[in-house]
Parts: sequence; C-alpha cells; structure tokens
Amino acid sequence: MATIPHTLAPHLASMKGLRHGFFGRQGGTSDGIYESLNVGPGSDDKPKAVTRNRALIAEEIGAKGPEMLLSCHQVHSDRALLATMPWGDERPRADGMVTNLPGIALCILTADCVPVLLADRKAGVIGACHAGWKGALGGICEATIAKMEEIGANRKDIHAAVGPCIGQDSYEVGPEFRDEFLERAPWSGNLFWPGQAGRFQFNIETFVKNRLVHEKLAWVDVIGHDTCAMEEMYFSNRRRTHRGEPDYGRQGSVIMLES
Repeated sequence: MATIPHTLAPHLASMKGLRHGFFGRQGGTSDGIYESLNVGPGSDDKPKAVTRNRALIAEEIGAKGPEMLLSCHQVHSDRALLATMPWGDERPRADGMVTNLPGIALCILTADCVPVLLADRKAGVIGACHAGWKGALGGICEATIAKMEEIGANRKDIHAAVGPCIGQDSYEVGPEFRDEFLERAPWSGNLFWPGQAGRFQFNIETFVKNRLVHEKLAWVDVIGHDTCAMEEMYFSNRRRTHRGEPDYGRQGSVIMLES
C-alpha cells in the first residue's frame, strides 16, 4: 500500500519505538470540500469516509485497528487527560492527551490551530495537544506536560514538535485580540505585526513554541507550514471563512509508542 503523505519532526523521527506524523489533506477517500483525508468526526462529511480515512492513518502509523486512533472532542480548553484504552464514539471533552501504553495513537485534529506532539522516550511517555489561541493562552501545553509528568515523564527529556498551523501572513486579528494577549502574556507583543486598517498579523506558531521553550524541555521542533496558504496540502478554517464555504475538513497529527 502506498504511503499516505505526512511530515515528520526531526527529533521525534530519530527516536526508536516511536511513530508519529503530521498528516495533511492528501491520501484519503473524501470528496468535495473535504478532499481527501478528512479525519474530523465533527465535520459534515460522510461518516463512512471519515471512518475510512481514520483507518488509513491508523494503518499508516502502525496502530492495531482504527479504534486505537484516539481523538478528543476539542473545546479550546486547558484540560489534558490520560488515555488508557479506546473510548469509542463518546469522545471526552479535552484538548490534551497523554499515555504510557504502547499501541495507543493520540490524534489531534486541526484546520489552522496548532497541533503539538511530545515524547519522553526514556520514560516511555507521549503526549499531544490542540493549541488554538484560547488553549495556547490558557495553558494547554503546560497542562499536557504536567499530565505527562504525572505518569513518569521528566520535562528535561521531553522533545516537542509544533506542527502545521496558520502562519503569520495569513492570521489577521483585531486590536481587542492583541489587547487580551498583551494583558495575559505581556511578552508576546513582538509577535503581532501591524496589518491593514488598524489590525494585526499574529504569529501563533512562535507563541506556542515560546510557551514550550519556557517549560525547559529537551527540544522543540517547528514544522513551519502555513495551513491557510498551502491549500493543496492542508485544510484551513480561515480559508473556508474567506470563501464562504459551509464547512471544512480536519487533518490529523498523530503520535504512538510502538507495541
């Protein structure tokens, strides 16, 4: 079977016994605005197509069945939870997951927000989180790291990777958005470039990277792909909004300890 296109983070890719991948929109079975690797159960895509696409990623990553590919009902929170078994269709409301069990694939769903994958290979602990601007500002990265430490990880041994997300050139925000960041994270002022008509261009990728670096991890990789600008490779909610389309697909960012 042909390999489904995906991007690897250099430091995670060097770890034995670890599988991961930042998957885009290519290599799946959906059509129309969901073409083609839409893995978002919350989209209005045909459920059978989403199920098949998730099975394709599970197979690619080496999981023993699509039920081992776990995703949360993401709510832009700072809640991270421990994943110990498949939870089926009743997805828990959270934005971070951690596990120390081989064979459980943690899958973050995004379409401009920032996916983060984390691993402490020495301790055999992995994590993944969905960092939209609310979650990133509210502490989802820190909460996921703390949850990893609860099951034996050491942050000095954690390698993280910031995946494909909306780039600064594509992410226009208003002054009230910038004001909230300056109030809660005063150091972030240089991540807002002046835009048109009193608006700003925000660098959420670097914001998330800086939050991770501040946690004193072993390493932080940054993929550097703009999901909004790279239409052939990624789904994008911002691009959907500009075009007035009714919905959008979600790509998956996955990490798993090999069995």
